Amino acid sequence: MAHTHSHDHSHSHHHHDHAPKITHLTRAFVIGIILNAAFVVTEVVSGFYTHSLSLLTDAGHNLSDVASLALALLAFKLSGVAKNSQYTYGYKRSTIIVSLLNAIILLAAVVIIAYEAVNRFMHPEPIAGGTIAWVAAAGILVNGITAWLFVKGKEDDLNVKGAYLHMAVDAVVSLGVVVSGIIIYFTHWFWVDSLVSLIIVVVIVGGTWSLLKESLRLSLDGIPKELDLEKVKKAMLKTVGVKDVHHIHIWALSTTENALTAHVVIDPSAVASFNHIKKELRHELLHLDIQHSTFEPEFSVESCSNQEC
Repeated sequence: MAHTHSHDHSHSHHHHDHAPKITHLTRAFVIGIILNAAFVVTEVVSGFYTHSLSLLTDAGHNLSDVASLALALLAFKLSGVAKNSQYTYGYKRSTIIVSLLNAIILLAAVVIIAYEAVNRFMHPEPIAGGTIAWVAAAGILVNGITAWLFVKGKEDDLNVKGAYLHMAVDAVVSLGVVVSGIIIYFTHWFWVDSLVSLIIVVVIVGGTWSLLKESLRLSLDGIPKELDLEKVKKAMLKTVGVKDVHHIHIWALSTTENALTAHVVIDPSAVASFNHIKKELRHELLHLDIQHSTFEPEFSVESCSNQEC
């Protein structure tokens, strides 16, 4: 049986719609990277100057954000690279690899921070609370602005969502550091600094875990979590002329695009209208957020055993 491969030919207009969004997001990433890199330098200098672990912890966390923003921007650019004879999907999957890498980097940073915080907790050192509070207050501003830049695109792409989450969490973390700075300034309870570091660690792990799970799922060609196999099958079976659908495979091409292949059993009388059936199926699948689909037709008179299909 000849395979019928046919992809959506309306890509050209599909990409034009994205053009303004891409420039908006690129700008958001670049501004975010510059703002956060400048802030990391400020935090590191102040952290060493004041002996504050929570400032250095936050700097480490923000540095991983700069790295993740840079990686996400790179993936975003790569996913737009045209496909070629070696990479027939282009470099779309780089977005998935990057979100996985991001989650791993963050969790690695967390281990180091936790170790240091426990150590400090046992042997607290005197720290300048006032300076900590002022520097962290600047952090709320930087992270808040950066998170706001990504509000628009966060529902469309796992990487943008990752960047948004990072920044929103960071703003909260900076608030925690401000509070600890104020407490230390008035009470000289230096151990509060380590306590805040440990709280930051818990917050980071909480935020990163779902990102790690989802990017791992996509790396292993799992079905993206917003899609439901049964629902997809039902939608396909609704199409006139389709008697059955099996051997369905759904996977993510990138953090924003999904693909499907399936065997479609059609009535022998509907052979002539197979092109129309394909068009209908594609339309249904686009509504379900599956952008690339390939169908192999089978006629209900054929007996299709698992070995053959």
